[in-house]
Amino acid sequence: MERDDEGVLAPRLRLSGVLIRGAAAGAVGAVVAAVAALTVGDHQDRMEFLAVVGGLCLIGGGFFLAVGLYFWTACAGDIRRLRDWHTVSGQHDAATVVTPVWIRLGALGLVVAPAAIGLYHLVDGAAYGSWLYSR
Repeated sequence: MERDDEGVLAPRLRLSGVLIRGAAAGAVGAVVAAVAALTVGDHQDRMEFLAVVGGLCLIGGGFFLAVGLYFWTACAGDIRRLRDWHTVSGQHDAATVVTPVWIRLGALGLVVAPAAIGLYHLVDGAAYGSWLYSR
């Protein structure tokens, strides 16, 4: 990768690339949430775990994505990688480095939330005594 005259890695980040990486991390997070839910032994505890994870990811993901998109528009396309932290020269420049993190966290949360809520409904409808129902 090349550096421009400010020392920032080029090319600058694109919104679609940031969202795709966040969604990929969310897919991995959904698998982790599903495995974690299956380790919870009691049926009601499992449902509660999935409801809380789904709700928190939905609220947190929406918040992070909204704030990240606001910062993205405020930075006017000057979005930098975390490796470019050394190029930050003032307080307002920090948003150019942190914005992709906010958007990735938002995309991650908005991918994990429907997976957790969907698994909640599967566990809720599972037959008594099945491995999905638990105890």
